Amino acid sequence: MSKPGQRVLSSLRQMILSGELKAGERIAEIPTAEALGVSRTPIRIAFRTLEQEGLLIKLERRGYRVREVTNDEVCDSVEVRGVLEGLAARQAAEKGVTEKQKQELQTCLELGDSLFAKGYVTEEDLETYHDLNKRFHSLIIEASNNSTIAAALNRNEHMPFASVSSLAIDRHDLAREYRRFNFAHMQHHAAFDAITHGQSARAEAIMREHANATLRYTDLCCAQPTDKNMIRVIGGAD
Repeated sequence: MSKPGQRVLSSLRQMILSGELKAGERIAEIPTAEALGVSRTPIRIAFRTLEQEGLLIKLERRGYRVREVTNDEVCDSVEVRGVLEGLAARQAAEKGVTEKQKQELQTCLELGDSLFAKGYVTEEDLETYHDLNKRFHSLIIEASNNSTIAAALNRNEHMPFASVSSLAIDRHDLAREYRRFNFAHMQHHAAFDAITHGQSARAEAIMREHANATLRYTDLCCAQPTDKNMIRVIGGAD
């Protein structure tokens, strides 16, 4: 997907999650393209992607409808992700990580340390954290040497705020976000320690608990807050 297409996708995803596009609302290519000032092609691609993510439902006739995402659906998705990532961490600890994987994991930890050392975070910091967090998790999946886990995660992660590929943040409470993500980063340190010392049961438990950092945002995202600027989803296309 081109960079303009990624921006369109990110914009539409944010409009859905913020409640600007409400659950049940019908949307179509032409008016959406006109509203965003783009051609129909990136809109068409974005609609298909959002349908795959579970945020849109394709109608029998033309157009799509915004799908209502429930708290239970997000919680279930997060729980499954925790199980899968816990399994990956356990297998990585059992099989051992390569020196290259170990160095890359350490690089993620060092970058995170520098972000949180000042005692607060900005939205720009959390964009950086998004990238290192995604890389850290992908390295653990890679180290498990189990392609089935990666495939299962790809099928499960159809909701942006339940996926490690993006982060839902509360722009109105960055102090709390600092505490949440700093704690999550400390869990990264603990997971790294367990994996590199071959402590498979501990590594699995840490990664399963780590997934729970997402759960506070199910209420915020599923409630469709009246202030559309409160929740921001940081993703690779953001």
